Amino acid sequence: MNTTFSFEIYNRAASLPSDWDLLSSENIFLTKEYLQILENSCPVNMVCHFIGLYETEKLIGIVVTQFLFAEKLESFGERDKCLKTSVRNFAFKNFASHVLFVGNNMLTGQNAFIIDKNADQSKAIKTLHKAITQLKKNLNASGKKVHITSIKDFTASEIKPLQTEFKNNYTFSTQPNMIFKIDESWKNEQDYIDALSKKYRDQYKRARKKADGIEKQKMSLSDILKYEDVIYDLYFHVAKNAPFNTFFLARNHFSTFKETMKDKFLFYGYFLDGKLIGFNTLIKNGSIMDTYFLGYDETIQREKMLYLNMLYDMIAYSIKHSFKEVVFARTALEIKSSVGAKPLKMYGLITHSNTLINHNIAKLFNYLEPKTEWQERNPFK
Repeated sequence: MNTTFSFEIYNRAASLPSDWDLLSSENIFLTKEYLQILENSCPVNMVCHFIGLYETEKLIGIVVTQFLFAEKLESFGERDKCLKTSVRNFAFKNFASHVLFVGNNMLTGQNAFIIDKNADQSKAIKTLHKAITQLKKNLNASGKKVHITSIKDFTASEIKPLQTEFKNNYTFSTQPNMIFKIDESWKNEQDYIDALSKKYRDQYKRARKKADGIEKQKMSLSDILKYEDVIYDLYFHVAKNAPFNTFFLARNHFSTFKETMKDKFLFYGYFLDGKLIGFNTLIKNGSIMDTYFLGYDETIQREKMLYLNMLYDMIAYSIKHSFKEVVFARTALEIKSSVGAKPLKMYGLITHSNTLINHNIAKLFNYLEPKTEWQERNPFK
């Protein structure tokens, strides 16, 4: 029997097929529920599309894409105001401001697609390629020319079948994903502290002492709504000072999340003298705990070692509730390493619509993705 492979592009999460979640059971970030939230509280400069891959009539693959148009952004990262930044911003605006991500630019890790294990993988990936080409045509036809296409966040073994299919793409590697593995013998935070070497136990004690007077509170939907503006300011402050930004969250992002995902989404506020000075968020993804966005008041953060304390709190919660690992994602690599997270090298593919630029895409990419120097730590005995 001759099997035919096809695809369907969906513009709305509401129109996804009824059997979509049969494939997404292993990853919360590809479920209809999450994709609906993503659509309802999307950054202002992002449009999401979803792709179903079919073998004859059967759904064998689910894909998420995000189209980002950076002209609506106020900041591409303000950390280093120098010539390189202004050149980077110019290059970004003129040659890289319309980016189609196959995957989720708001997360770290393989959250791009799931293909049924029993399906012909190479034919499914070939169909994915055709779907991406069609989506780009659709976007171009609606006046949104795609400059760059990027398929992102795969481990070295996951990227191989994609490299075989997407031959004219440049393979890049960005900052690693910081993964904290939880030892099976740990039952509580004390077990973790006991596993640290003296230097890092001292760091833990110093951080906890500095946080004296700060009250941590698990926040409900009504709490999040009450503090929505403060929360957004705290988030925006951190996001704006990141070395490079392609989006800013919508103001209702966290409340939309809490409303839909309930206990699978955790929001913790940190208060000093009754004032909200920081927050962090976590998403339960099966046996994995994914850290999400956070925010803080920089002046208090330094003095109270608030960021480090948040990392310890996330670890403590995850141990107590028997999670296997914590995904700490990118950025702040050294401090995450100092609490025990290990780097996992991640790869992606990138291509430019302009042939000449595509020929020199490696140079352009290195311009747009600043290199980070950091030293790996090992805090355990």
